[in-house]
Amino acid sequence: MGRPAGWMTELTGRAPLKSPGKPSLRRDVERLFWHGIAKGLSSEEAALAVGASSAAGIRWFRERGGMATFMRDPLSGRYLSFGEREEIALLRAQGMGVREIARRLGRAPSTISRELRRNAATRGGKLEYRASVAQWKAELLARRPKTAKLVADDRLREYVQDRLAGQVRLPDGTGVPGPATGPWKGRNKPRRQDRRWAMAWSPEQISNRLKVDFPEDTSMRISHEAIYQALYVQSRGALKRELAACLRTGRALRVPRGRTQGRGKSFVTEEVLISQRPDEAADRAVPGHWEGDLILGIDRSAVGTLVERTSRFTMLLHLPPAGDRTIPRVKNGAPVTGHGAEAVRDAIVQAVGDLPEQLRRSLTWDQGAEMAQHARLRIDTGLQVYFCDPQSPWQRGTNENTNGLLRQYFPKGTDLARHSPEDLAAVAAALNSRPRKTLGWQTPAEVLDEHLAAAS
Repeated sequence: MGRPAGWMTELTGRAPLKSPGKPSLRRDVERLFWHGIAKGLSSEEAALAVGASSAAGIRWFRERGGMATFMRDPLSGRYLSFGEREEIALLRAQGMGVREIARRLGRAPSTISRELRRNAATRGGKLEYRASVAQWKAELLARRPKTAKLVADDRLREYVQDRLAGQVRLPDGTGVPGPATGPWKGRNKPRRQDRRWAMAWSPEQISNRLKVDFPEDTSMRISHEAIYQALYVQSRGALKRELAACLRTGRALRVPRGRTQGRGKSFVTEEVLISQRPDEAADRAVPGHWEGDLILGIDRSAVGTLVERTSRFTMLLHLPPAGDRTIPRVKNGAPVTGHGAEAVRDAIVQAVGDLPEQLRRSLTWDQGAEMAQHARLRIDTGLQVYFCDPQSPWQRGTNENTNGLLRQYFPKGTDLARHSPEDLAAVAAALNSRPRKTLGWQTPAEVLDEHLAAAS
C-alpha cells in the first residue's frame, strides 16, 4: 500500500520536487569557478581550483557561452548560505530546538522552522535535514526562468536574424551566395578558409539601428548583450548557435577578458614591461631611447626598424633569409625567415654597437618572438629592452608612424628580401634627411647631431 496523494505537500508545505538523482555541484562552487575564469584561468584549471572535475568546468563554460551572466555577483545575506545550512544540520543533530538554532545563527526562528520543513530530505517518508540536499532544493526553488525577448517576439527575432545572417545582395536586390562552405561544427572560424557570406551586422549595430528604424515602437528594442547571450548561452535558445559564425570574430564561444589580458610571451617578465621604463624615455627629454619593430613582406621576408624617440632618427636592419624559403615550414624547426631571435639580435648588435653609450639607453619592442633573446642583447650592447603590453601598438607610436612612412618604399605584398643593405641605408638616409614638423622643420639627422655635439 503506497503513500496517499499529496503526502509530500502536507509534510513539507511545498509542491513535490522531482529528484534528478545525485545533487549537482552547489551554485556557490560554480560562482567561484567563474571568478577563476575572470582571472584568466582555463576551464580545467578553474574547475580543479574549486574542487570540481574538469568535465564539469568545460560543461559550465560551454553552457554559458564562455561568459558568466550573473554568477560573479555576491550572494545577498538575506538568504541562507551553505555554511549556515551545515551549521543548522549539526545543531539539529545535537538535538537543539528551532529557537536556539536561530539565536546562534542570528536568524529569525520562522526562517529556521521554514528551512527545516521545506528543504529537508523526504526519501524515507519523513523529514530528515541534510545540508547538501537542502542547498540543492533551495537553489532549485530559487530559479526564476524568464522567457528571452527574442523567443517571445517573432518580429524582433526576424529583424535580428536578418541583419546578422541575412544574405548579401547586389544593389538591385539580387542575392549573392558567396563561396561554398562546410557545415558549422561548433568551432571557431576556419583558418585561411572561406567563411559564410552574410550581412554580418554586429549586435551593437543591430541594437542601435532599431532605434533609428523604429523610433516610436518601443517593443522593437534589445540590448547588444541580450543578442550575444541569445547566440552563446544554451539556455536562452532564441538564436541558433551556428549564427555565431556570422560574427566578425567567428568565435564559437566568447573569450573572457581575463584570458586576453593574460596573453603574452614566456620571456617577458614584470621587470621588462613598459611600465618599468624610465620616465625620461616617455617625455623624450633625453636621447638614446629607441623603439623597434619588424615590417613584413611576402614569402616570410622582413626588414627591422629602429627609431630614436627624441630625434626620430631611423635605422633599418637587413634580415636576409636564413635558408630556402620555398620548402614547407617545419613545426619547431630551424628558422628560415631571417627574422628569428638570433638573427634579429645580431642585426641590432651590428646597428647600435658603434653608437656612443649615451645613445644606447633603452629599446621598446612589442612581444614578438623575435625578441626572445633580449637578455643576451642587453649583455652585448648595454641596451635595456622593454616590452609593450599585448595588443598595444600605441605604446610604440613613433615606430608605428615610421613604419607607415617606410611602406612607401616597402609596400605590403612585396618581397623585402630582394633589398640589399645598401638599399636599406639609402631609404633610412632619405627619411633622416626629411624635415619634420614635430622637430620644428629640422631633420632627424640634424637633431641627433645637435644632441651628440652637446654631449661631447
